[in-house]
Amino acid sequence: MMPVVMPTYGQRTPAMARGEGAYLWDTDGRRYVDFGAGVAVCNLGHCHPHLVAELQKQAATLWHVSNHYAIPGQEKLAGRLVERTFADTVFFSNSGVEAWEGGIKVCRKYHSATGNPKRWRVITVGGAFHGRTLAAISAVKSAKLTDGFGPLVDGFDQVAFGNMNEMRAAITDETAAICIEPIIGEGGIKPADIEYLKALRAVCDEFGLLLYFDEIQTGFGRTGKLFAHEWAGITPDVMCTAKGIGGGFPLGAFMATEKAAVGMVAGTHGSTFGGNPLAMAVGNAVLDVMLEEGFLDGVTETAALLRPQLEALAARYPGVFEEVRGTGLMLGLRLNPAITNTDFITRLKKEHLLVLPAGENVLRLLPPLVITPVEIDLALTALETVSAAISQELAA
Repeated sequence: MMPVVMPTYGQRTPAMARGEGAYLWDTDGRRYVDFGAGVAVCNLGHCHPHLVAELQKQAATLWHVSNHYAIPGQEKLAGRLVERTFADTVFFSNSGVEAWEGGIKVCRKYHSATGNPKRWRVITVGGAFHGRTLAAISAVKSAKLTDGFGPLVDGFDQVAFGNMNEMRAAITDETAAICIEPIIGEGGIKPADIEYLKALRAVCDEFGLLLYFDEIQTGFGRTGKLFAHEWAGITPDVMCTAKGIGGGFPLGAFMATEKAAVGMVAGTHGSTFGGNPLAMAVGNAVLDVMLEEGFLDGVTETAALLRPQLEALAARYPGVFEEVRGTGLMLGLRLNPAITNTDFITRLKKEHLLVLPAGENVLRLLPPLVITPVEIDLALTALETVSAAISQELAA
């Protein structure tokens, strides 16, 4: 019999009842250290007091009016993002994939509005993940995502990640933009080389293309900068973000320069729920915390504490781990092919540590940015226990 909740997620255990900071408790009262953070969403941990207070205050005042009316929280949050980033304008959505598709519309509309409607195709890279709408899976072209959902949406060309020769060769008179994650997330936690990102900016300038960064997972402090592309010292023309922007409340945004957004006038895009007062209250509360002096430096310091210990773990168990990947607190442990990441994750749950899978048989570690040395020690103890057990099994 078909479950009442459509079974698109596979097995989902345990059932969680509450959270606080870097911890979750299941319905049986067991406590877990959460190194998944709701897939890089709960960057400030679970039930952060400031976010809770601001949401409760807004919930008692106004929930929804639609975008037929001005929503003051939008002006405030957009203004703060514009002040802190490359962007001149922001559109608020409810999710990451909505934001990503909105950014694609900006890229196409720019060329149409500036007299080049034949430029409508977007180049993406292998291993990327932009969401699960028809357009998003068409852009990624992974059989795992596309099987059974054809025909796919046209307009996307794909090249190998990190290969500038392929990128340049793929550019045609119909190319409108290049879209890339600064760190491939779902595809295996693979950071783009700084020089590669700089080369993408240069090639877009050379051919009159828009550079579109997907910072849905990498944004809002995950790497120690507000946005990951800042490490390369370059700026995109368009960017989408979500996940950490709402700290757990459904919220996304796409952002653009004034030049890139020239065609986005009244009627070209919209959302019933996007930018609602509740979301804006929480989004502003997230920025209140993240823009505090020293917060982002603290993320870098925490990463500098965690990563060497993960590298030492991998060195102790070379038969278990092949590589430590990532930047900041977006980290991955690539496993030996003889061990599946799903099995490793199941074992970690028994040790009360929650991590996530990623492509290329990687354990994805996305802890809240507010983790302390206490939670790091607990996580490393769990990883050590499981690694030692698997190492013994492999040697037997």
